[in-house]
Amino acid sequence: MQTRARTLMIQGTASSVGKSLLVTALCRIFRQDGLRVAPFKSQNMALNSAVTPDGLEIGRAQAVQAEAAGIAPTVEMNPILLKPEPGMRSQIVMMGRVAGTMNWREYHSRREESTKVIASALQGLRSRYDLILIEGAGSPAEMNLQHQDIVNMYVARLADAPVLLAGDIDRGGVFAQLVGTLDLLEAEHRARVAGLIVNKFRGEPSLFTPGAEFLERRCGVPVLGVVPFIERLRIADEDSVALQQRPRNRSNAALLDIAVISLPSISNYDDFLPLEHEGGVSVRFADDAAGVEDADLVIIPGSKSTVNDLNWMRRHGFAEAIAKRAADNRPVIGICGGCQMLGARIDDPERIESHQSALEGLGLLGIVTRFETVKRTTRVRAQSACRSFLTAEVSGERLDGYEIHMGRVARLEGTRAAFRIVARNGERAAELDGAVSESGAIVGTMIHGIFENDSIRASLLRALAKRRGLEWQKRPDAAPARDAEYDRLATAVRASLDISAIRRIAGIA
Repeated sequence: MQTRARTLMIQGTASSVGKSLLVTALCRIFRQDGLRVAPFKSQNMALNSAVTPDGLEIGRAQAVQAEAAGIAPTVEMNPILLKPEPGMRSQIVMMGRVAGTMNWREYHSRREESTKVIASALQGLRSRYDLILIEGAGSPAEMNLQHQDIVNMYVARLADAPVLLAGDIDRGGVFAQLVGTLDLLEAEHRARVAGLIVNKFRGEPSLFTPGAEFLERRCGVPVLGVVPFIERLRIADEDSVALQQRPRNRSNAALLDIAVISLPSISNYDDFLPLEHEGGVSVRFADDAAGVEDADLVIIPGSKSTVNDLNWMRRHGFAEAIAKRAADNRPVIGICGGCQMLGARIDDPERIESHQSALEGLGLLGIVTRFETVKRTTRVRAQSACRSFLTAEVSGERLDGYEIHMGRVARLEGTRAAFRIVARNGERAAELDGAVSESGAIVGTMIHGIFENDSIRASLLRALAKRRGLEWQKRPDAAPARDAEYDRLATAVRASLDISAIRRIAGIA
């Protein structure tokens, strides 16, 4: 008879203290140690999402954690995903499918349904694995939200999970973070906290020894380790908080300069992580139109609110700057929402994304987008459909990616497609994707994750270098493989934490 998996939960003193990466590291560590381990986060609020092999949508962080654990992501790992929209509303993705768009009051009225979904998902995971590593959200000491909690101590109690509490020393005030959080917890919840983790430490760890001794005396809970700040990990961030720390200015040492427009509702910006890790390439996020004028490449990224973000681009001069680049045949790529913006028109007759039923696009690609009520979430395999600066060297080669969108794109007569989709979720398909301008300098695609393909990334960088009269050579510091990055993360965390103590806390023999 299969016994239920053990559980261990990582909570934090605030958002963006490194909970996701700690869970990712522990997934890889326990996998290396021979355990069948899976991640779980009951409710995730993020615009970075992923598609499971069966075509369901979950938070990007849980897909990353599953990959670190050596397993395929499933919808049970993140049963509820909230995707913020303008007007203080969120699209609710429940068990991988859109359940509607709601404000917080409307969503909270469905708490009973949400808790049943969470309990069922957790039970399903526990029947298949040895250990479930659970990630909390924000802080367990948000006193105004205690009665609505379905992601922190509520889940710890549901899973009967011991809790490790992580604080971020890089942002300062880690003693107040940890001590204050523990002091605010109810006695029942405080009793679940079995260890403290000091995360993102820059410097010699032994310098923190007096601090660890203070925390243990003050809190009566062991400090299980001091984890260093790990530079330049090629591991996707959970949400847009990390986007604020991305570069805004061009690196003088870089050979190539790529500007990503920092849309207010930018989504799946982890698309560009592989490019950020290429030696000699500067990837920066542009907040104003002047930031895209001299770039070797401008990318209009995905958006959770395409119409609102297109209006924002017009108000802030980006539309004019993009049109000027197009007139000069200088490279522009639009991905998903960015692709739709480059088209002739966006139709939204049912007001799915905004209050506008139709909006003129930038007019640089011969496509028209129509929003529909059913979201497409698929993993795809594709091939280049025509030659452009992006695909000059990948003709006929299979490329992997994924789709997450509610807007369907149709090409106007005479418009060339960017890619040919040959498979969706493992099933044979035959459909054209995106568009390419007549000059080949403007490319739009609805496929996320294309830069994860080494061949298309190399083709792009060689084409950009060639436009500057240079020859692109693969650098020794080229983008590392994701699997190697999980190992690098695990090595650093294993060396920093008392893994034996964590095994005892989790009840793992």
